[in-house]
Parts: sequence; C-alpha cells; structure tokens
Amino acid sequence: MATDTRTTAVPTDGPLTVSITRRVRPEDEPLMQAWVHAGTSMAERFDGFLGAGWVRSGEQDWHMLYRFDSRANLDAWERSTERMRWLRSAADLVEHRRTEYRTGIEGWFDEPETRSVEGPADSDRSTGAPPPRWKQATVIWLAFFPTSLALTYLLSPVSGDWPVLLRVLVTTLIATPWMTYVFLPFVTRLFARWLRAAG
Repeated sequence: MATDTRTTAVPTDGPLTVSITRRVRPEDEPLMQAWVHAGTSMAERFDGFLGAGWVRSGEQDWHMLYRFDSRANLDAWERSTERMRWLRSAADLVEHRRTEYRTGIEGWFDEPETRSVEGPADSDRSTGAPPPRWKQATVIWLAFFPTSLALTYLLSPVSGDWPVLLRVLVTTLIATPWMTYVFLPFVTRLFARWLRAAG
C-alpha cells in the first residue's frame, strides 16, 4: 500500500503519547485486531511502557495510541528490531497515514464517537482511556493557580495603572506558552500515577 509518512517533530523529554493513523480495508479488520494486539504485547516488554489503545474512525481509519515515560524509552521501542519486524509483517495490510507525538494532557478532551481500548499491561499502567474530567481539571488548576499568582505578584509594580484589558492581555501572553510547554507537562508528569489510577 502507498504510505504518507508525514510526521510531527518529537517533543523534548517527558512522557510521550504517539498517535498513529493507519488505513485498513474493512474486510481485513480481524487481521488488524490481531496485529495490534501483537504489537501491544511486544511493547509491554519494553522499559517505560505506560499503555496502548486504538480508536476506530469511520470504516477504514484506525487511530493507534501508545505511551512511554520518556523520549529515551520511546526511542528504544521505535528503533527496536522487534518493532521493525512487526511493522514489516503488516506491509500489505495497513497504509500509514500520519504520526503525531504529544506531551502532557493533549488530546484528553477529545472523545471520539467510537472507541476501543486495549486492556492494561498491568495494574499500574494506563488503560488508554482519558483520566476523569475532575482529575484533568485538578491538574490544570494546580498549574494555573501558581502561575496566575506569580504573574500577578511580579507584574503588579509596573501594571498597577494599566487598564484591565491590557493587564489580562499581557498576563495571558506570558502564561499561555509557559503553561503549555513547561509547567503543565511538568505537573502532568508529577501526578502521572494518580491520573492513571482508577477512580
């Protein structure tokens, strides 16, 4: 099958979720399920594996997810001989469409219409399902509150006479990249085990 290997840049270290879109003929669905299960079973034996799953989208597209605790452990899996052989075994089965690497809690708020998730490798690993909304909100608040407090304190000597709109504009311009690229991924890693725990 023809392939489209457009791949986003791999982020810096920390837990990484890889989302791969593959296209499969409807009549090959049983083979695809067996192939995905074999790949998950193989990945479970690698250090840092946190979980895997897959999502159906329409009749042919499969969105496959797997997560590792660090870039180094992800690289070890992706460059392994076992994975290379596993991928080659499906050369005539799947068409690779897209690969994305995600950090932090990106993508947790997307709820596809149809979802099927592999079971956990063990009791401490992610099931592939998103954490409950209240846990997501708690982690975001834990990053947002100190950021907002620090910016209010640091900017108050110079922004006291600014209009409210300007103060909010400057604060959000500083807070958004800090939260997105630094603090929220850090807090997510810090509470990763709690986020994955049941309940």
